[in-house]
This record gives sequence, C-alpha cells and structure tokens, in this order.
Amino acid sequence: MGASASRGRPARVPAPEPEPEEALDLSQLPPELLLVVLSHVPPRTLLGCCRRVCRGWRALVDGQALWLLILARDHGSLLPLARSCLPPTRDGRPCLLGRFCERRPIGRNLIRNPCGQEGLRKWMVQHGGDGWVVEVNRSTVPGAPSQTCFVSSFSWCRKKQVLDLEEEGLWPELLDSGKIEICVSDWWGARHDSGCMYRLLVQLLDANQTVLDKFSAMPVPIQQWNNNVCFQFSSHLVVTNKTRPLRLQGTGNWMRNHAIPLSQKAPGSAFEKAAVARHA
Repeated sequence: MGASASRGRPARVPAPEPEPEEALDLSQLPPELLLVVLSHVPPRTLLGCCRRVCRGWRALVDGQALWLLILARDHGSLLPLARSCLPPTRDGRPCLLGRFCERRPIGRNLIRNPCGQEGLRKWMVQHGGDGWVVEVNRSTVPGAPSQTCFVSSFSWCRKKQVLDLEEEGLWPELLDSGKIEICVSDWWGARHDSGCMYRLLVQLLDANQTVLDKFSAMPVPIQQWNNNVCFQFSSHLVVTNKTRPLRLQGTGNWMRNHAIPLSQKAPGSAFEKAAVARHA
C-alpha cells in the first residue's frame, strides 16, 4: 500500500522557500535622496564610517549640503549663524560643520570630568598638603552629572584644564562673529569644622598662548563652623573679532583650608565646574 493522508485529510505540502531579496544599494539612489537618507545617520558614524565607503560618499560627507540639512533639522536656531560664518569651501578639506554637528559645542559643558566622577582624569594638578581627593558632596548640587566633588587639603592645591575650542567643534570665523559667549560657572564650599579659601582663573588664549581675555574670582574666605555652606557664581566671556585668532581656553583652580582641626584633614570642596559656549 502507498502512503496516504490519514482519515481523509490531505497531505501537507511544504511551503516554498522565499527567494532571497537583493540588498539595497544606497549608492544607486539619486544624490538628493541619498543626502536625505544620510542626514538621519549619527554624525559620528558619518565621519567615522560612511566617509570611508567610497569616493562618492566621502564627497557628500565632506560637503556642506549634508551638514546644512542636519543643522536645519536638529539645530534650526543655529543655522543662520553657522551659515553666515562658514569660510569659502576648499577642495579636499572636509566641511567644518561636520565636527560642529558631532561635538555640539553650543549649550553643553566643555569641561571634562567636571565633578571628579572620573577621579582626577583630564586635570593637571599640583598637590599641597595631603593633596586633592574626590569625595561625595555634603550639599546637593542641582543638575550636576555626579554628586561628587574635588576636595583640597591644608595647603594650596591647584588644578588646571586647557580646552582647544576648535577641537570642540568651533572655528575661527564663528568665534570672530561676536555672537558666541562662554559662560563660566562653579560651585565651591567648605566642611562645617573647617574654613576654606578659593580662587578661580579663566583665560582665553590664542594659538601662541597669548592671553587675550581673562576672568578671575577670589571670594571672601569661608570661616570655620559654617554649616557646610556652599556657593555658586558665574560670569560670561564674549568672544569678539578683537580676540582673533582665538584657539584655547584655560581654566585653573586654587583652593586651600585654614582653621584645621588637630590630626584631621580639613577639606574645602570644589563642586561642578562649567564652561559653556552659548549663542549670544
């Protein structure tokens, strides 16, 4: 007897295998449509991966049209300023807007490791007394990325960080527009049983390390028995064409303690630091 379906039901026939679909070749798209597709790719991926696919894609990523499209969609308020400050295009050189869109320097804190969440990394330090350490905040700092702070010792402790504004995504013509300002902000305070002295110095430097502008603050020292008091202050540095060619921003902190309890380290605390470039 041959094989048959049991109880009168038809035998199952296996479904045919689906035919493999051809991979979509984006390079076959018209350039205008390919620009729209690439504009939805993260800037870091565009610069690090897409630019290496082929010469055609490299030309699109290096050109202005793609980045102007991204800027118009994601940062529309900055488009007129950025467009007006773009230098003439040069063959073989990537558009400056690529780094600008990748780094997003406007409105973010340019200081790296501002609260000590990575220890003392990114800072050039000079230790006095028992030196700098990082501890948990005794007072909450609103909006800080980490509730930790830099704590000094019973002698002057210094730390500094230098920022290259071009590496952060800005360029000379944009800085010369007079419409970029740098907001400098810091929190500082002292432990209840220890006073504290504090100083902040911010400098705008050119490519030759010449000081173009500076801001310095040395508030009244905090006295002992202060109920863990802390303060915030801020200032603005407006970058104008008088400071050209602007390249670097340096920040430095000095802190020391006084009225030290016997056999006890007496910390003063430097909380969140910020250097924020803004559209003036």
